[in-house]
Amino acid sequence: MSGLQIGTVTHFFDHIHVAALALTETIRVGDTVHFLGHSTDFKQEVTSLQIEHKAINEAKAGDDVAMEVTQPVHPNDKVFRITEED
Repeated sequence: MSGLQIGTVTHFFDHIHVAALALTETIRVGDTVHFLGHSTDFKQEVTSLQIEHKAINEAKAGDDVAMEVTQPVHPNDKVFRITEED
């Protein structure tokens, strides 16, 4: 599996299916991301991003963002942005 690692999961809020991510690269609404960890392996489109409970369309390296996820994730899971070439 190739792609650019853009961050890691720092927390998962199970009751609202939201992952907190620490970013090392930019992420945008509409990107396709791949979550990969010991027991995690799935792809999904980014449909919403938030910083401090405010909706945003893009976040950059160094930001801590919240993202709705379709499946459970775990702290330290890696997050990759999938590009057209992948």
